Amino acid sequence: MAQPKVLFKGMLPPGWAAIDQARFAAHGFEAVIADRDEYQPEAIHYFSGFRPAPGFMKTLPNLKAIFSLGAGVDGFLRDPDLPRQVPLVRFVDPTLMHEMAQYVVMQVLMIHRGQRFFDAAQRDSAWRQRMLLRASRDTSIGMLGLGDIGSTIAASLLPFDFQLSGWSRSRKHIAGIKSFAGEEELPQFLAQCDYCICVLPLTDDTRGILSAKLFAQLPEGAWVINVARGGHMVEADLIAALDSGHLAGAVLDVFQAEPLPPESPIWLHPKITATPHIAALTDVKAALAFIGDCVARCESGKKLENVVDLNRGY
Repeated sequence: MAQPKVLFKGMLPPGWAAIDQARFAAHGFEAVIADRDEYQPEAIHYFSGFRPAPGFMKTLPNLKAIFSLGAGVDGFLRDPDLPRQVPLVRFVDPTLMHEMAQYVVMQVLMIHRGQRFFDAAQRDSAWRQRMLLRASRDTSIGMLGLGDIGSTIAASLLPFDFQLSGWSRSRKHIAGIKSFAGEEELPQFLAQCDYCICVLPLTDDTRGILSAKLFAQLPEGAWVINVARGGHMVEADLIAALDSGHLAGAVLDVFQAEPLPPESPIWLHPKITATPHIAALTDVKAALAFIGDCVARCESGKKLENVVDLNRGY
C-alpha cells in the first residue's frame, strides 16, 4: 500500500529540501515539495508548512489534516479560505520551547548584568566598573502569555531569584509564578513588570497589543522583549516610547515585515537589540517525528493532539 502523501510548502526548516525520500518514508509518509515536485492536488491528504499563501489551502480538496511547522498558526488563520472543517495541528516541541527559553534567559541576564555597558568599555579599552542597577530579587519579569512556551521560559528563570509572573486569559497555577488573568487584571500585571516578555499567540484580539497604550502602563525604565510575532508590535509606538525615555530598551526577534527591511529604524536604534527570528528554529528531526505521529494517528483513526480551536486562534 502506498504511503500517505504530505505536501510541504512555504517556509520550511533549514535543510529540509536536502532530506531524501527514504528518510521521509521511515516516518510513514511520502513527501511532496510543492515548489519542486509535480503532484495532483486531489492526491494530497496532508499539508505541512509555515505561512502558506492565502488561498492555497483551498486548492487541496481531499485534506485530512494540516500540520504547522512553527509554534504559531497565525500564518494559516489569516487565510479567509482556510478549510475550517480540516483539523489544524500546532507544532509542540520541547526542544523548540527550551531554545526559546534559552534565548530569553540570555537576553534578560545580559540586560540585568549590564553586559552591553561592559562591551562598550572593552571597545574603548576602558576599565569601567559599576554595580548592578537592581538586585534580581527586586526585579519583576512578566510573561505576557503563559502557555507552553511562556511557562517554559518562566521555569527557566526561576533559579535566578527574579520575581516572576504571567498574564493569560484564564488563571494558571504554576509553582513560583504569580498568575494574572483576564482583561481586568492586565493593567495590574503590566504595572509591576520591569521586563515584559511577549509570548502570546497572534490572534485578532492580540494583534497590535504592544502599543503606546500598553507601554504607558509599564513602569518607567521597563524593557520589552518580543519573541512571539511581529504582528503584536506597533513598531512606531515602541520607538516613540524608547525615544521619550519611558522604556529603557527592547529586544526584538520578530517584526512586522520579515526580513526586516534595510531602511527600518530598528536596525540602528541604540536601545533596540534585533535578531533575525532565530530565538528558536524548528528542528528537522523533531518535525519529522511530529508529522509521522500525526499521519499515523489520522490513518489509524486516533484522536489528534494539539488541534487548534479556530475560534480562539490557538
